[in-house]
Amino acid sequence: MVKMFGVGSAGVTVLEALEGPEFAGATCVAIDTDAQSLAASNAAVKIQLETKLLRGLGTGGDPERGRALAEEQLSTLRTACEGAEVVLLIAGLGGGAGSGISPVLARAAKQTGALVLAFVTLPFACEGNRRQQQAGHSLAQLKSIADGVICLSNQKTFKLIDENTGIVDTFRHSSGLLVEGVRGIWRLLTRPGLIQIHFDDLCALVRDRHAESAFAFVEAAGPARSREAVERLLAHPLLDEGRVLVEADAVLVSLMGGKDLTMAEVNRVMEQIGRCCDHAQVIMGAAVDAEMKGRLSVTLIAAKNAVAQTADATAGGLPGATSPTPAHLMNPPAPLPLEQREQLVARHAGRARRPAAKMLQTQLPLAIVSKGRFDKSEPTIHMGEDLDIPTYVRRGVSLN
Repeated sequence: MVKMFGVGSAGVTVLEALEGPEFAGATCVAIDTDAQSLAASNAAVKIQLETKLLRGLGTGGDPERGRALAEEQLSTLRTACEGAEVVLLIAGLGGGAGSGISPVLARAAKQTGALVLAFVTLPFACEGNRRQQQAGHSLAQLKSIADGVICLSNQKTFKLIDENTGIVDTFRHSSGLLVEGVRGIWRLLTRPGLIQIHFDDLCALVRDRHAESAFAFVEAAGPARSREAVERLLAHPLLDEGRVLVEADAVLVSLMGGKDLTMAEVNRVMEQIGRCCDHAQVIMGAAVDAEMKGRLSVTLIAAKNAVAQTADATAGGLPGATSPTPAHLMNPPAPLPLEQREQLVARHAGRARRPAAKMLQTQLPLAIVSKGRFDKSEPTIHMGEDLDIPTYVRRGVSLN
């Protein structure tokens, strides 16, 4: 059984887009502190985390309040997760509910024995440092608890829109990418395939890796669908234009098409993907759906283990990350040959024996300037010295 949890206002909104016949076998659960958000949801199960302390005002953007509420009702969250083999957690990080509740919910689901996959978004840069820091902290917690975290930075949405796109449409694009991610996983788990990807394969790919997984789902149609699908994959913002594939150590690829899907098309797609991730373990599956005649969909999950993620987390400034050892300290340069070392020693010794150049100090040809109208005035004599004469002249100090 698959259970989908929408956490916070962003998660509940994405959950609404997943309502439909395609996801009829999944149980949808909406969790929030906002009663109005839950009232507008059509989810089968609704859980409002609220206390008298908040007085119906929600978390106020404070993740600690959301976490405290979730901890208070941990048994309720654990009961909601029971019976699920896979828990898909959907949330927008940065606010109070999504950032605070999601890690606690992930822990509750793990305690029931479910495989936990989190689909989360990170704030736009314009939303401010506070939301970005809260999102980063929550993301680090999710990585340490969930089996896999598929993370979408909203900032990457700019690659899919133009200058005239409205703010509502921009957030709709971002939500649409998460919907694609959940849809791809759902098809992978529920559609029988000619080359089957079993549930155990997915578990082996992400379970206990505690790493951020990258995801992409693309569709193409027409005679050149295999080539177009690969091009869209390599240009997908969630794969950083293909760079994620180069760094991955495990990749799962699921292809789905109509009865007209050919083996040559499958081979063409896998050959191109294999070139990008030749050092990764690749798991491939293919399925046929009569309703997809003339179309081809590709679901791809790329994962790195926790050790490989340490350097990435440090670069992103995530809390708890440790600095990797510099490459020049891990791999010291090889020692020079004996002959070259002797030459260097002799060269430095020769420099040391050279006598230092002696500095010559001469007196500047300065002339005594007339006192002008004070020429006839009495000199200032102190202890037998004329103080009107410059000190360096009276004491014979040479100037350079």
